[in-house]
Amino acid sequence: MKKIVILAVLLCSSFQLMAQSASCERPQFGERPKLVVGIVVDQMRWDYLSRYYDKFGGGGFRRLITQGYSFDNCLINYLPTVTAIGHTSVYTGTTPAFHGICGNNFFIDGRKTYCTSDSTVNPVGSDNRKAGCMSPVNLLSTTIGDQLRLHTDFKSKVIGVSYKERAAILPAGHAANAAYWLDTKNRKFITSTYYMKELPLWVKDYNRQLSENKEFKRLGKEVGSYPLTGHITTDMAIAAMKGEQLGRGGTTDMLCISYSQTDVIGHRWGTRGERTDEAYLELDKDLERLLKALDEQVGSGNYLLFLTADHAAAHNHQFMQDNNLYGGPWLSADVKDGLEKYIAKQLGNSQPVVLGINNYRFFLDHQGIAKQGLQLQRVKEVVMDFLRQCPNIAFVVDFEKAATSPVPAFLRERILCGYNFHRSGDIIVCAEPGYYEFGSWSSPEGTDHGKWNPYDAHIPLLFYGWKVPQGASPDEVYITDIAPTVCSLLHIQQPNATIGTTLTFK
Repeated sequence: MKKIVILAVLLCSSFQLMAQSASCERPQFGERPKLVVGIVVDQMRWDYLSRYYDKFGGGGFRRLITQGYSFDNCLINYLPTVTAIGHTSVYTGTTPAFHGICGNNFFIDGRKTYCTSDSTVNPVGSDNRKAGCMSPVNLLSTTIGDQLRLHTDFKSKVIGVSYKERAAILPAGHAANAAYWLDTKNRKFITSTYYMKELPLWVKDYNRQLSENKEFKRLGKEVGSYPLTGHITTDMAIAAMKGEQLGRGGTTDMLCISYSQTDVIGHRWGTRGERTDEAYLELDKDLERLLKALDEQVGSGNYLLFLTADHAAAHNHQFMQDNNLYGGPWLSADVKDGLEKYIAKQLGNSQPVVLGINNYRFFLDHQGIAKQGLQLQRVKEVVMDFLRQCPNIAFVVDFEKAATSPVPAFLRERILCGYNFHRSGDIIVCAEPGYYEFGSWSSPEGTDHGKWNPYDAHIPLLFYGWKVPQGASPDEVYITDIAPTVCSLLHIQQPNATIGTTLTFK
């Protein structure tokens, strides 16, 4: 009897090893999943996976963790860590230095620019030009979806869906079939003429359902601050999957989904409390619904899914201080006012020389400086002298001299990876740990992000489904490794500015 038990145990162990070995096999050339699903959870800290693990149900986050593969030490390798940059870096495998999306808002050679604003296109599905005149016009590199479309002679379908237009457009890329985002004023999903002239019938049908949603009517433009946005995004993603028959054709399709309510809620209510708890527990339910729909539409094991974040978030500064932890607000508006006065006193200029301060970066008016007979380098020196006198600033760096600046090597590399000569400004500051830029995005109870610190730059990275084994890795990996990994599994060329490394499931 004892020998039989031992033999049974050995056989079970052998079968487990064989199954594990089979699941770890790399795909053969020409072998691909029917659908790739990319999910970005806006402002999700890595530690939320463990913080809420016991409260998650079995079919959402916990399913991805227990049946998929987690890279537990995924970091963002550029500055600043903000939404548009994060979404773009996930899908391009590169950083602002190459993909050119240097923030949600930035200046291109002195011209203020919103990352996806495009005056050459018109809204489709709405007359709201502010919401609808959008495209990937400012994106300089290709994405996973672009490479997939190229590889299949544009037979693959690539769709982006999100509450935020930048979170739908930038992941989907240049050659996407469509990107859809929410026009909260008119309570419907819209797109632009960059993609099409008229909304498909399935989008119109879903918009009719939205128009009858009583909770949406009640919340109106504030809907982004509530979990309902996640429910709506999930419904739209499932509608897109069914309406476009994603994963049902002869080539691999791609669906890019971004959940934005977590970011809006975090900015408003912070990383702690009932609002944030509710946001992630409701998102867990949305993920369960999405996975169930994928199983039904495409088939379990026939789709490759990854989940990550565009950035994380700092704990609210008052919360930190109340618990005797170091931290506080960094007030860029107050800095700008004092800075202009200091420059005028030192250089005697009559007109302002600072175009703006955005995500710890200072954009100088090069043309205005020249017209006033000032030297750009001298203006930079005066600006940096002022900033070094400001409280709670750890480093002040001239972008053009970052390679030789006396800052830690890892920080220097992140600064350089985030620097695009035409779009990133002139000077960047690094606030002390726990201090974050306190401005229009953050309420007194909320939070912000943008820095190199782990609370902003440590994000989840989960792979699940086709050819993905169960497991986890503690190795340090980067947000830019996601795109080359997906492309490697698909046996297609990486996006054309990729700097990341292909990850292996050990």
